[in-house]
Amino acid sequence: MIAEALSKIKSEIPADVQLVAVSKTKPSEDIQAAYYAGQRVFGENRVQELVDKHEELPKDIEWHFIGHLQSKKVKNLAPFVSMIHAVDSMKLLREINKQALKNDRTISCLLQFHIAEEESKYGLSLEEAQEILSSNEFVELQNISIVGVMGMATFTNDHEQVRDEFRTLENYFNVLKSHFFKFNDAFEHLSMGMSGDYKIAIEEGSTMIRLGSSIFGAR
Repeated sequence: MIAEALSKIKSEIPADVQLVAVSKTKPSEDIQAAYYAGQRVFGENRVQELVDKHEELPKDIEWHFIGHLQSKKVKNLAPFVSMIHAVDSMKLLREINKQALKNDRTISCLLQFHIAEEESKYGLSLEEAQEILSSNEFVELQNISIVGVMGMATFTNDHEQVRDEFRTLENYFNVLKSHFFKFNDAFEHLSMGMSGDYKIAIEEGSTMIRLGSSIFGAR
């Protein structure tokens, strides 16, 4: 079933949209099934669960941390994580850079923006992001690479609202690209869209979607 679901999704999405298979709470056997079906990029939102899975699963898996990350736990991920999705503070950037340096690595990060109506969702405002990127402190961080932006739309059946929120995120991406990353090809990802709204997200320019239940079934 997992292989079939993956095959169907990949046949429906554009070739330039990266699929992150959200494997949080799923057993290693399910991840292995997706791996055998050709999937290599997986997303987890609990640090210890990700560390454990990294140790027991194939080493060519590209692990993305997609949850809210506490600074004190960055050190556990720094040796191997491919991308950290939800960076929403200078404090967190500082710690990721510190731990990446210790491991002689550069870690890719996405800046998370708050685009939804729900207050429970984390994320920066455009002004906060511009303040971080304009700071001397940010310029000195040599072991992180800001590769794009991410955000989650409101959990609602109002598709026009979801579309508007995705358009807002695309606007933020374009503003940051033109002001701070004009000559930086690494800044390329507009990460938005999950199992319930990824088709709208792709229509609005998403380059990276995070799908869990669409692949692995409901949790």
